[in-house]
Amino acid sequence: MLFIPGRTRSLKKPPGFLDAEKPWGIAFFKALPILLLIALALPLSSECQINSWKEVGDGLYVAEFDAPHKSESGDSKITVVKIDPQFYSFQLLCGSELGRQRMTVKEWSQKYHLIAAVNAGMFQQDGFRSVGYMKNFDRLINSRISRENTILAFNRLAPDLPEIQIIDRECQDFDSLRHKYATMVQSIRMISCEQENVWSQQPAKWSTAAIAVDETGKILLLFTRSPCSVHDFIENLLALPLSIHTAMYLEGGPQASLYLSTEKALIEKYGMWESAFDEAGSFQFALPIPNVIGVVRKPQ
Repeated sequence: MLFIPGRTRSLKKPPGFLDAEKPWGIAFFKALPILLLIALALPLSSECQINSWKEVGDGLYVAEFDAPHKSESGDSKITVVKIDPQFYSFQLLCGSELGRQRMTVKEWSQKYHLIAAVNAGMFQQDGFRSVGYMKNFDRLINSRISRENTILAFNRLAPDLPEIQIIDRECQDFDSLRHKYATMVQSIRMISCEQENVWSQQPAKWSTAAIAVDETGKILLLFTRSPCSVHDFIENLLALPLSIHTAMYLEGGPQASLYLSTEKALIEKYGMWESAFDEAGSFQFALPIPNVIGVVRKPQ
């Protein structure tokens, strides 16, 4: 019976009521703290994480997701900046064109008034030249088209084309698109146009910066500091509510960088190798890089 203070009558216990005085009720309440700990330790589902987006500008969103598949070190967080090309344009800034300068993404952003910046792919031993094909209007930074299957293309020259896209050479005719964009950056394909993970598993693990286009044509800047194989990073991306259409690798290890600064948000991320993570912990080393993809607000 339940006794309510201030009343003399009693109420019957409702069906299914858990009686803490019964043996099975006592056992449940003793186990309750353990059950709560287990629930808190479980990874958030995609449905729970779908509300992680924070609007930090017109057509500009940021989110930090818990990776469904955890890294052996670090916090297993994946930072995403989502950009609507309707409000923002993209720039390729190359040190070889700008006085042979190398700066951190923060320095690039502050000097050239960028809202956000990320690596513009990997670079060669000379410290400036890109590994893959790269052009910026009338200048060829690297004229050689490598075997890699994805090319980020922006600064369109025809109005009927997407303002920015990742060309998948396995699905699209690159030759027909090659002269229709003023800026191109070639790198390694991560997620194909069929939304498949095309990166083989490997033992090496590091931080990763990448770029993707979602099903609505918005651009995603992607970063994880927690070292993991690229294959596993891609599996995490596909498991999250990001609706990625295609994705391209930009950089890994200590050079991987992401920066964003608005009135509502500040993101500054730098990567590292797995072997250095235990020693450095949460401390981030900002390394200068020669080439960045920058984001600027379109004139209103």
